[in-house]
Amino acid sequence: MMDVQLTTQALLPRCLKLFPQQTVTSLLVGGQDEAGKPVPVKHHTTYGEVARRAAQLAGALTGVGVQPGDRVATLAVNSFYHLEAYLSLPSMGAVIHTLNIRLPTEQLVWILNDSGAKVLLLDPMFLPMVPAFRANCPALETVVVFGAQAPAGLLAYEEFIAPHPTTFEWPELDEKSGAMLCYTSGTTGNPKGVLYTHRSLMLHALAGGSRDAFNVGEGDVVYPIVPMFHANAWGAPHIALMFGASLVFTGIFNDGKTVAHTLETEKVTFCLGVVTVMLSLLDELDRAQQEGQGYDLSHLRKIGCGGTAVPEALMRALHWRHGVHMMQAWGMTETSPLATCSNVPAGLDPVSDEGFAHRSKQGRVVPFIEVDLIGDDGNDVAHDGETMGRLLVRGPWVVGEYYNRGRTSDFVERGGKLWLDTGDIATISPGGEVWVQDRAKDLVKSGGEWISSAEVENALMAHPQVAAAVVVAVPHEKWTERPLALVIPRGEAPTPDALREHLISHVAKWWIPDDFVMVQELPIGATGKYLKREIREQYKGHQWTGGQA
Repeated sequence: MMDVQLTTQALLPRCLKLFPQQTVTSLLVGGQDEAGKPVPVKHHTTYGEVARRAAQLAGALTGVGVQPGDRVATLAVNSFYHLEAYLSLPSMGAVIHTLNIRLPTEQLVWILNDSGAKVLLLDPMFLPMVPAFRANCPALETVVVFGAQAPAGLLAYEEFIAPHPTTFEWPELDEKSGAMLCYTSGTTGNPKGVLYTHRSLMLHALAGGSRDAFNVGEGDVVYPIVPMFHANAWGAPHIALMFGASLVFTGIFNDGKTVAHTLETEKVTFCLGVVTVMLSLLDELDRAQQEGQGYDLSHLRKIGCGGTAVPEALMRALHWRHGVHMMQAWGMTETSPLATCSNVPAGLDPVSDEGFAHRSKQGRVVPFIEVDLIGDDGNDVAHDGETMGRLLVRGPWVVGEYYNRGRTSDFVERGGKLWLDTGDIATISPGGEVWVQDRAKDLVKSGGEWISSAEVENALMAHPQVAAAVVVAVPHEKWTERPLALVIPRGEAPTPDALREHLISHVAKWWIPDDFVMVQELPIGATGKYLKREIREQYKGHQWTGGQA
């Protein structure tokens, strides 16, 4: 067989020759209204134009000294600009380093210095951070602002690329060289860098577009609501470019109403987003339906959801009230991120009770990924669907070491194979179905036994008066820890007794939280997940009032 390098350069001829007319639609910030809120303006382009401008960007970056292996950072939301960088930078041999826009400036400075980025491409809204970057990041030489204008001392993107031809002499690349760099969210210490190779990105895209995963093709319109800085938008841009699906980006405009409107007007067939976004979407769909408006989502064949465990109640509500099918995907920054998908096996009705139960789990591994379980003692744990263990994962797009840190204690050798310890506690069925019970750090240890906070949260979410719920471990004099539930009510707040009565048919009696606290909002982190560490800290002195104690 021929030894052909798997690199992102393979996407260029597909954009230029096979799918040049496929569209990229972006919502950009077009100014402000009278209240000072950003106003969206719609921008349309094509894959052919994106590829030609990617060549111009490569020429411009070469002109300011960017060489193969150099890191070029982006601080930007989802847009065609960011897509041009996605396509251009790795293909010219540089490493695109996507920065999380929700991190504080001080942490971004740390990350920029850790990566050694010499060029920064950013959206205008992040200009206030530039002085701190220039003062504290000695490797940073050039700052380019997406758009046609830039303050003095910075480069405007359109002027930056305009003098350069729409073709570029792309260099020969090693498929195992670095292509993209993402950092973990850093909820417990400094973030850790994950360097994706060309080979890992292309294999991930092949598997992600397959029928076992997202099942994407030329007739699709893919809408990644998940940010392009968050584990490469779960691979959606690369998958769409590879298989010829059109792309839709809405940038900062990700409220439920905008998402619903975009799904309808752009005739989206597949979208991806975290649970919190999908809960907002459900609220908007319900509101519109109750007011007799409604949205036409007949073309939407599937929503992919992840980031945290997806409540079965959310899947049922979207299907039965709005005809929308949702699947769950599981992974992490370290797995590029796709590792499992909850597509229903052939022969099983996806809207039967068994079908919903299947989709509420993390599902089966995508091709080339392996999973296993070990106990705290390092010994094997049975794949019987009941026994919990620490979830291990390995595969061609799973990180083997952290950037600038090497191989930490997160990696384990077993049977001559390298595995990543995910930090998740899970079960695996005899048929290979993965069910993540919780993050190890989020489990509640009560009286020497473990309680899955995620399972209790999902059960609470099935109550009609619960919009969102988080369960955390709080110290308890008798039981060491007991679960405390923080609930955002939907409409009139449910009583604790009503919630206990609801839970008794869903979880073990001793899993039921001792107390329920009604709140209007919960802290959300940079990747759209609830910040349980902050919540635990806030409620560590909680005075118990009822329940199992």
